Amino acid sequence: MGWTIIFAELARKNLAKMDPQIAQRLTTFMRERVAKLDDPRSIGHALQGSELGALWRYRVGDYRIVCEIQDKKLIVLVLLVGHRREVYR
Repeated sequence: MGWTIIFAELARKNLAKMDPQIAQRLTTFMRERVAKLDDPRSIGHALQGSELGALWRYRVGDYRIVCEIQDKKLIVLVLLVGHRREVYR
């Protein structure tokens, strides 16, 4: 089973502002590691709280990728990408 990775507009803007090597590392992680999993929750972590409780995060070094997992459509929607000290603000 393969998952489709879709980057939201805000995530694309965040990637465009980053160093190209880091942006490439993050997109490669999503396409080569997460998209090939049977369950993308197996390597991610659920966020806590009332606002972020339905979202998942992936850690790639000091960077975080915040996603919404849509099980019925087999889609991982990347909402935010950024350094760990900035991404949750």
